[in-house]
Amino acid sequence: MDFDIKDKNLAEEGRLRTEWAAQSMPVLSLIKERFSKERPLDGINLAACLHVTTETAFLMETLKAGGANIRLCASNPLSTQDDVAAYLAVELGIPVFAIKGEDKDTYYGHIKSVLEVIPDITMDDGADLVSTLHSDYKEYLKNIKGGTEETTTGVIRLRSMAENNVLQYPIIAVNDANTKHLFDNRYGTGQSTIDGILRATNRLIAGSNFVVCGYGWCGRGVAMRASGMGARVIVTEVDPLRALEAVMDGYQVMPIAEAARIGDFFCTLTGDIHVIRGEHFKLMKDGAIVCNSGHFNVEIDLESLEKMAEKRRKIREYVEEFTLQGGRRIYVLGEGRLINLAAAEGHPSSVMDMSFANQALCAEYLKEHGGELERKVYGVPEHIDKEIARLKLKSMGVEIDSLTEEQEKYLHSWEMGT
Repeated sequence: MDFDIKDKNLAEEGRLRTEWAAQSMPVLSLIKERFSKERPLDGINLAACLHVTTETAFLMETLKAGGANIRLCASNPLSTQDDVAAYLAVELGIPVFAIKGEDKDTYYGHIKSVLEVIPDITMDDGADLVSTLHSDYKEYLKNIKGGTEETTTGVIRLRSMAENNVLQYPIIAVNDANTKHLFDNRYGTGQSTIDGILRATNRLIAGSNFVVCGYGWCGRGVAMRASGMGARVIVTEVDPLRALEAVMDGYQVMPIAEAARIGDFFCTLTGDIHVIRGEHFKLMKDGAIVCNSGHFNVEIDLESLEKMAEKRRKIREYVEEFTLQGGRRIYVLGEGRLINLAAAEGHPSSVMDMSFANQALCAEYLKEHGGELERKVYGVPEHIDKEIARLKLKSMGVEIDSLTEEQEKYLHSWEMGT
């Protein structure tokens, strides 16, 4: 079988860790059970570019149970868990192309290996798979029923493609499902980002100035968790509504040029380029710690920092020290890549349960309805979003009310008022 992984001997370790993750993924477990019986993805070739983690492995199990023929590569060079890649390749027989720490050429080579499946459906996290397909494999586009996109950065890229009439098949923005961004982005990114920072640095967060760049759902989550650990949280924003929300949530809000002078920790979560730049590094105090939890490693202008540095060295795993003129030291975590996956294990499986339930059900939806859709970015169908929320509540033992006939009538009438 065709695959490219670090070490086949890690397969058992990967299987055990995937079993552990699956215990906290009851919604996807129910979907897997149904998929095994109904085989809704029979005959579907599926190309997936996702973070190769234990939760992703359980998603792959579910899709395979549904009949899909899958190829998988990593959506980030540092996010792969090598034991999980081994488990998928060796024990599940899924062609996997992912090695933690792979260079850029290997990364894109792996994407091209995945596209050799000639996909009917794509499953992406950051839109690198889709952009490569549109650039180098245009002959495959006619076969594709549709695709899904996992993260904010990818949705931004895909909407740009659609607006410029470049996108050649429909994409469902899984990221925009309420059962994804309200939970995965806020609670998952919030916890896992702090986890990555702590594993990389072992520094105390309590009493520090913690700068959160960007107050979207991921930024909200990180601000919430940093504040809960005793940090004084400072938010930087370009959107006045989000900035106002951060103020009302009790955080200081200021431009990055001001925050740069006082921050101890900096974390970017914007999806945009060069949020922290050379002029900001010049203002930072000795020992400032800088990291990123946005999808790509472009949010921190590392090229400028490298040019400014008189000396650079790796001082801990995932921690690089840049010494500037005058002896000031700035520490960059995880090469500026997703710190929650570079230095930790990514989101807890209980929130990925909902995200990947969306992925599985949207793949089924695309097989059935992809031919009816236009070449644009769609939201997750409301009935899928609500069904996932219902199943999650059920798995937690939580019951909710139902509308009475009188309430239903009132909500659908215009005659009844005060």
